[in-house]
Amino acid sequence: MTDQPPPGGAYPPPPSSPGSPGGHEPATGGQEIPPAPSAPGGGSYPPPPGGGSYPPPPPSSGGYAPPPPGPAIRTLPTQDYTPWLTRLLAFIIDILPFAIVLGIGTAIMLATQQTSCVTDVTQYAVNQYCATQNSLIGWLAHLVAWVVGLFYLIWNYGYRQGTTGSSIGKSVMRFKVVSEVTGRPIGFGMSVVRFLAHFVDAIICLIGFLFPLWDSKRQTLADKIMTMVCLPVDSA
Repeated sequence: MTDQPPPGGAYPPPPSSPGSPGGHEPATGGQEIPPAPSAPGGGSYPPPPGGGSYPPPPPSSGGYAPPPPGPAIRTLPTQDYTPWLTRLLAFIIDILPFAIVLGIGTAIMLATQQTSCVTDVTQYAVNQYCATQNSLIGWLAHLVAWVVGLFYLIWNYGYRQGTTGSSIGKSVMRFKVVSEVTGRPIGFGMSVVRFLAHFVDAIICLIGFLFPLWDSKRQTLADKIMTMVCLPVDSA
């Protein structure tokens, strides 16, 4: 006698596995689906955000972090910048040692000049021609004065102002030159470039040096080119 299927056309359900809820295991085409990973402590990880991926992990303690932004120097009121007269007095103080050294060298050169005369005797007149020229000592004194003066300018406007923000004159008048972006001293190289950029201020009848009289940030043309400002010591 042949076995007949039970009435209703269905076989009895297969036995359930211990790990499937409700006694049935979903059809997976013959492959088992691994269980989802669980978080420490028995919980589960939250679903990813709508973008489809988890946010990147925070940087480790040894990674690079960008420096914080500098102070908002671009938004200071006009009265917080160094006035034009204060800057002028600082310039006079700064240039005075250079003028003294150069004056000494020039004085030595003039004092040691040598004059030689030549007499021209003709049938009708006696003419004497004299010529004055600088001595070797005078030339050397003038050259040394220029070298010492240039060294002073580079030290004062380059190294001292670049590292501390203030030249000798600016220290006396109590203000600094700082970057408009970072609010810090500009460094040796940029300070020398700023000094050379002042030639732009002197191109048209020194008009660039007068810009702080009406400019909202009291900048010269060189300051605008280099994005630098002059601030009192207490504000820098």
